[in-house]
Amino acid sequence: MLDLKFVRQYPDKVKQACQSKNLDPQIVDDFIQIDTRYRQLLQQIEQLRSQKNQLNQQLKQERLPELIEQSKQLKHQLTQLEPQLRQLKTQHHQLALRLPNIPLPEVPIGKDETDNQVVRTWGQKPKFSFKPRNHIELGTSLGILDLERGSKVAGFRGYFLKGKGAIMQMALMRYALDKFVQKGYTPMIAPAITKEFTFYNTGHFPWGIKETYKLTAEDKLLDDETKEAYFLAGTAEIPLVSYYAGETLQEKDLPIKMIGYSPCFRREAGSYGKDTRGFYRVHEFWKIEQVVICKNDLEESRRLHEEMLNFTEELQQELGLHYRVLLMCTGDMGEPHAKKYDIETWMPGRGDYGETASDSIMLDFQSRRANIKYQAKDGTLKFVHMLNNTALPSTRILIALWENYQQPDGSIKIPDPLVPYTGFDHIQPPTKK
Repeated sequence: MLDLKFVRQYPDKVKQACQSKNLDPQIVDDFIQIDTRYRQLLQQIEQLRSQKNQLNQQLKQERLPELIEQSKQLKHQLTQLEPQLRQLKTQHHQLALRLPNIPLPEVPIGKDETDNQVVRTWGQKPKFSFKPRNHIELGTSLGILDLERGSKVAGFRGYFLKGKGAIMQMALMRYALDKFVQKGYTPMIAPAITKEFTFYNTGHFPWGIKETYKLTAEDKLLDDETKEAYFLAGTAEIPLVSYYAGETLQEKDLPIKMIGYSPCFRREAGSYGKDTRGFYRVHEFWKIEQVVICKNDLEESRRLHEEMLNFTEELQQELGLHYRVLLMCTGDMGEPHAKKYDIETWMPGRGDYGETASDSIMLDFQSRRANIKYQAKDGTLKFVHMLNNTALPSTRILIALWENYQQPDGSIKIPDPLVPYTGFDHIQPPTKK
């Protein structure tokens, strides 16, 4: 959520942010209108309440008929106006939630993915002396991927990882966790079933609600106390951002670095017809996710943003994967983001790059929603800055590894850093009987 004082003072800048992110800038005018009415009515009601309190004090001393009548009139006025205030407050909050974050100055203005900028590439595309297979052919022939039975059991985009394919995924996750623990991150196994407010805190709602699975079972529909709905998280970012919700931290304890391990669930409602073969785009997968909380300092956020990106690049470099880093344009970065990098890894079966990481600066957009502050050294209270980045997504890195490390005999070589975690250095074709 934006600082509402900023919105009132610089509505044109917020409109510009809306336009650059392909949103209707009318939402800013709507907010300003409701905000003005809400604050005027709130001021009026507060004045009436103050007058009523003063009258009540006088009535304790002397119950004069004229004072009693004035008190009744004030009570009647409040009875008429307070429901209007509650309605305006709800509208005010809903509109504020739809205002996007302001892109940082270095973010390129653009409409869609065609306007993203390539920052750098690493490694080389592999050269094969044979016709390479895609991950579907490899996984099926090696008996480590079963899409047919996955579809039978889980429906469209369902899959089973089997045997050494399953072990390889678990090895990847442990490998990434160990690397980030060595770098000072706290490992977190995060819940995948979370309350509705956590999605608003991250900025996934209201914009991404159609992409999210909502639980509708009668015994798990609403939280007993808050009556909030439950949803399945699409990333550990969602529960980890709310880990400190409503709390005040101390500057000496910042930055806080968390590395989350969780299943991820996504409806992929907006991707109809895209990547329908294989398990590049699926409804559920596992992922290692970085979430960092730091003080309210733009230069520190920029430094940590680059550091997080470098850590993810380090993993892919150790795995020997060719990739490129993109600076995302305004139209492709998402509503809550102030700046965002994507890493795209080369996948021979696609004949193209595929997204494997997203590294984002959120500034205080999420912390204002989650009400996470810290006490600075000078005693003042400030909203923290928040950042997040993928470390490794399970299925897409598996695709890249299978396709880039395939051998002429149909086997897959295991990258050296993973061998201690898998216990084997190749996935061989099944022996013919």
